[in-house]
Amino acid sequence: MASQFSTQHTLVESGHVLSIPTFRKLWNAMAFSSFGDWLGLLATTALAQQLAGGNYATANFAIAGVFIARLLPSVFLGPIAGVIADRFDRKKVMVIGDILRAALFISIPIVGNYFWLYIATVLVECVTLFWSPSKEATVPNLVPKNRLESVNQISLLAAYGTAPIAAALFSLLSILFTAISETFALRGSSAVDLALYINALSFLFSAITISTLEIPKEHLNSITKQPSFGSSLLDGAKFVSSSKVIRGLIVGMLGAFVAAGAVIGLARTFVGDLQAGDAAYGVLFGAVFSGLATGIAIGPKVFAQFSRRRLFGASLASAGALLVILSLLQNLVLAILVVLVLGAFSGVSWVTGFTMIGMEVNDEMRGRVFAFVQSLVRISLVAVLSIAPLVAAAIGEHVFNLGKAQLTYNGAAFTMFGGGLIALLVGVISYQQMKDRPGVSLWSDIVNAFKGELGTITKPKVDGIFISFEGGEGSGKSTQTRLLKEWFEKNGKLVTLTREPGGSKLGTDLRKILLDNATGNISPRAEALLYAADRAHHVYSVIRPALDRGEVVITDRYFDSSIAYQGAGRILSPNEVARISRWATESLYPTLTIILDQPAEIGLARIKNADRLESESIDFHNRVRQEYLQLSSLDPERYLVIDAQRSIEDIHQEITNRITKLSK
Repeated sequence: MASQFSTQHTLVESGHVLSIPTFRKLWNAMAFSSFGDWLGLLATTALAQQLAGGNYATANFAIAGVFIARLLPSVFLGPIAGVIADRFDRKKVMVIGDILRAALFISIPIVGNYFWLYIATVLVECVTLFWSPSKEATVPNLVPKNRLESVNQISLLAAYGTAPIAAALFSLLSILFTAISETFALRGSSAVDLALYINALSFLFSAITISTLEIPKEHLNSITKQPSFGSSLLDGAKFVSSSKVIRGLIVGMLGAFVAAGAVIGLARTFVGDLQAGDAAYGVLFGAVFSGLATGIAIGPKVFAQFSRRRLFGASLASAGALLVILSLLQNLVLAILVVLVLGAFSGVSWVTGFTMIGMEVNDEMRGRVFAFVQSLVRISLVAVLSIAPLVAAAIGEHVFNLGKAQLTYNGAAFTMFGGGLIALLVGVISYQQMKDRPGVSLWSDIVNAFKGELGTITKPKVDGIFISFEGGEGSGKSTQTRLLKEWFEKNGKLVTLTREPGGSKLGTDLRKILLDNATGNISPRAEALLYAADRAHHVYSVIRPALDRGEVVITDRYFDSSIAYQGAGRILSPNEVARISRWATESLYPTLTIILDQPAEIGLARIKNADRLESESIDFHNRVRQEYLQLSSLDPERYLVIDAQRSIEDIHQEITNRITKLSK
């Protein structure tokens, strides 16, 4: 039995979901259709400018029309598209949808006029609204539930990671089209036309791939009802209006979309003002999404020392400042570099914002708040992508004489400048309202972030079975540790159940000092050192000997508690507290750390006689909760985060399921 509980994670645990043949096929279809979608956006906006005939204002109006045509269907039909899609065979919906999109994109260069460009674009988006929920609903039928998180991550890669590839291909086609047209006698065509034909082929590939899949049809036996656009918007708005933090968060997220949306909406005319063509447009477009993907993927890890509230405002303000700088540049290479970094900060603020919504909003309201946010995002994107080119067109072209030199500064740059100022202002306000560590300077956080030492607390794990339980007050740790001990013993294991502080005689004395209200205030640093002293002796006298005997060790709290309570709660540097814990424990890490998560106010309400730490403010306990969730994001393999509001039985079952998988 002991060998069954090795710490080695198997293929199932590490989540290589592309090893599942049916999902791999669907993912290939997703990747190709996403690639085609991005290539189609580039091609249709470039075509709109071509059809404008060289007039600056007309070109901006035309590009705005493309973005409006793409986004309006999702604003009005998005909330009900899933309901309608659930009434039909999902496989047929996806196959027919891909064929229709291919035909529509082929028709655009053949017809070649404004009217059909906009009509075809609207129709493509309407079809996509039915294709996407069919795909999302199909995925859980193709993979085990425990691997859905990995599926979501790799699906985002297919959705956003293909944008830079599409941009690179569009730029290459623009550069090489002259040679291609002469070789293949493509008279009367352009690189844009060729891009649209390739786009159509990507959708045909997706249709063929999906047609070979076996997709369950059980959903046809029942119809799922979803709230209407209006009701989702209303319910979410009521909740948002009652929370200062959520209001600031949503306003900030919309500011991030203003920054990124302004770049996307004005990119084509902006590069034209810099005397560049379609190739440069493709590069600039690709830089936005390359930066966005980079920010989403690595930003939270790079800036792990930041509290999420502080990181959100700081990254948003940075994106706004970079947009202001971009508007002042007259060099294409510098512009591309700035856009790359701007996209990265927008990605950080985007992923941080959505993470915070998940943390700050209770489960029963979370769906409606997300629906509200997504609806606002769509509306904001429609507004920015349509209004920005219109404003640029109204401002027009301007030449400034500076002595013998001339400076051309047109409407696109002016509009970017204004959008950047708005995003910068929103970011600064958000940072001031939501910063939760007033005693720690921003520069200190930046320095610690790039040191990256906190991440080392999550690295090598101990040989044997060492499980720690973490979470806020009243989360049910004591109950779950007892149940897990009984489960291990039923499976023939010897178990040492312990706790911090108080797992040893010395620990019991320290526990009284640390938690007794009669102790009064303790210096935050002294408190951190007292916990470290308890932990050092705890490891020396209890944990390490039990592991050496081959026993399972289960502890109610370990070093993550100090990082959360003394690091975030007491507003010390989590990095410094982690360093102390590493030294005290001789780098002894748990096999698995289980975090029982719930809103702080719920746990505190369960406590009758609060001790010294339990009596701290709600802001203190909210910082603790956020830090736990940040730690878990650094190393998902070591942490298991569970909703503590679920039933005792369900929580215990999820814990034992996770531990069992460690043996496979």
